[in-house]
Amino acid sequence: MAFLMKTMLSNQVKNLGLGGGGEESKEESTPSDPAAAAGMTREEYEEYQKQMVEEKMERDAAFAQKKAERAVLRVHLREKYRLPKSELDENQIQMAGDDVGLPEDLQKMVAEDQEEEEDKDSILGQLQNIQNMDMDAIKEKAQATFTEMKQAAEQKCSMM
Repeated sequence: MAFLMKTMLSNQVKNLGLGGGGEESKEESTPSDPAAAAGMTREEYEEYQKQMVEEKMERDAAFAQKKAERAVLRVHLREKYRLPKSELDENQIQMAGDDVGLPEDLQKMVAEDQEEEEDKDSILGQLQNIQNMDMDAIKEKAQATFTEMKQAAEQKCSMM
């Protein structure tokens, strides 16, 4: 209890300015020069700042490149699935430059997808799909189409 009273009263007295000279000495002891605060000479500090700025620029450029690569992927997927284009993606690609392409691993995935689609579109792919078809449904559809054509021909032709 006495400790609590002492800390509360001492804080109030310091705020009044009657006995609180300790804070002022702390402010005076901190150097105003950031180089001195870091323990470096002025030249070392300036070199350090330049390196920090260069590293930040490199990180920003790498980040912009990654964003542009992602945008290229989104554009590719939009084209593939015939979705509307996004101006945000196009702007990101333009900001990064025209040399942006899909990353290698994504290019491999796209190539595999294209090969699968080409296989499905080929004659062998169609033959494999024929095995999976329901022949009875195909026969019924063909017979229905034939009867429709026959009826249409009978209506148009007076000889039949």
